[in-house]
Amino acid sequence: MQKTWWKESVVYQIYPRSFNDSNGDGIGDINGIINKLDYIKSLGIDVIWLCPVYESPNDDNGYDISNYRAIMKEFGTMTEFDTLLMEIHKRGLKLVMDLVANHTSDEHYWFQEARKSKENPYHDYYIWKSGKNGNPPNNWKAFFGGSVWQYNSNTDEYYMHFFSKKQPDLNWENPKVRQEIYDIIKFWFEKGVDGFRMDVISLISKQLDFPDADTDNYVEVINKYYANGPKIHKYLKEMNATVLSKYDIMTVGEGPGINLENGLQYVDASENELNMIFHFDHMFIDAGPGGKYDTIPIDLMKFKNIFNQWDKKLKNKGWGSIFLGNHDFSRIVSRFGNDSIYRTESAKLLATLLLSLRGTVYIYQGEEIGMTNVAFSSIEDYNDIETLNAYNEGKKQGKNMDDVMKNIHMQSRDNARTPMHWDSGSNASFTSGKPWIKMNPNYTKINVENQLNYEGSILSYYKRMIQFRKENPVLVYGDYECIDLLNQYTYAYRRWDESTEFLIIHNFSDNKLLWETSIKTENYTLVKSNIDKSNQLFELLPWQSKILKKQ
Repeated sequence: MQKTWWKESVVYQIYPRSFNDSNGDGIGDINGIINKLDYIKSLGIDVIWLCPVYESPNDDNGYDISNYRAIMKEFGTMTEFDTLLMEIHKRGLKLVMDLVANHTSDEHYWFQEARKSKENPYHDYYIWKSGKNGNPPNNWKAFFGGSVWQYNSNTDEYYMHFFSKKQPDLNWENPKVRQEIYDIIKFWFEKGVDGFRMDVISLISKQLDFPDADTDNYVEVINKYYANGPKIHKYLKEMNATVLSKYDIMTVGEGPGINLENGLQYVDASENELNMIFHFDHMFIDAGPGGKYDTIPIDLMKFKNIFNQWDKKLKNKGWGSIFLGNHDFSRIVSRFGNDSIYRTESAKLLATLLLSLRGTVYIYQGEEIGMTNVAFSSIEDYNDIETLNAYNEGKKQGKNMDDVMKNIHMQSRDNARTPMHWDSGSNASFTSGKPWIKMNPNYTKINVENQLNYEGSILSYYKRMIQFRKENPVLVYGDYECIDLLNQYTYAYRRWDESTEFLIIHNFSDNKLLWETSIKTENYTLVKSNIDKSNQLFELLPWQSKILKKQ
């Protein structure tokens, strides 16, 4: 296997609006990030992934870009961005930006022109269709609810938007559009940026016959109609040949609709497309037929199997991304752990899991201190467009609104977007002003300062675990085998290479248990545990992780 810096890296994701505010306007900013770079470096992080900081009207918090070559005023200036990049590199860290190439803002110059007339040179930068009998061109639903089609009276046509109506989809069939995107990528690489996370890149190629969907199951609709279009690999190969291959950078594609059948082609080194993808098999594990706001319990056996199958699929030719959370999902300790009685233990277990699997590891801001979901009592306190649309949709359908709010408490993207907890002072010292979204009230207990100099803290454990991974390349490149697939409470696996072998066991339950196995205890010694108590080698306390080394 070819070894490279981006395979060995631990990536820290920053959601700038919620990270650190330097000027008291309640919104995190670029100078706020600069002020915390030493903190990020102290974790043992190698790469920072920065969510969009481009000019945007913020309909979808920066994922609706109105100018790809300018910085959003709320975040700062291009000069401040250049300083950020310089300070990141000065510390031996790298910076990965977010590339949003499936859609722009409707306030982008291209779209402002495109909507004027069919003759406008920018009209063909977007996707337009005539309606059917006074209705939209087909029955496709947008990710944020409603139709994917929005009427434009100037041209008597509908434009397509997979997300909000203020995010019109680009027409990648047009070579001029593709060249515009490649030029934007080059602009940032020439500045010295070290890579891109590519937002919903699996959606850029469309099925141009636009058939009606024949199912209401939203995950199936994405897989069958929206993702992995007929020219996706042609476009990615062209992007790679034109610009990506010319720089020493890393790429990771966000991939709704990417699955085991088609995932390898995106990352197979011989295909020359992307380095890694984010698939969502484990991230939609609690989504019922109606999508993420129709929740079902998480099945640990299914969870393990997803990791097993992906590892097997990618191990010879590709490379995986290991993550449990980001800005689009709930807090990992609230979702995959126990965020009440065993918050500390389960947060550390999840850290052990992330940092002992094969693939590049991604940590989202606040995970390293065990930040939890928030349960705002009023919908007025939520900001996220997807959440608000889900609430309004529930109301329209006459659902029990208490149940709708319960699902929002579990699944809202705002769970991950409440501001970072730096200390127990006013607004957790995220801002000296009024935060753009309310704080999670538990910040007085859960914050960086409380955990900084305490050996038993989640933060200290993350640092030690990152260091342990770096000291043991077998955890990056070594082989992987799950050895308890049918156990519904534990997740155990071996990681080994020619010189080292680890046995790693996690107890995903609130109960103390004895791990049943034919493996002999005398062959192993305990080298790491998230709970500092001595017990028998295969005995596990609630939410205990153990890393055992073979003699």
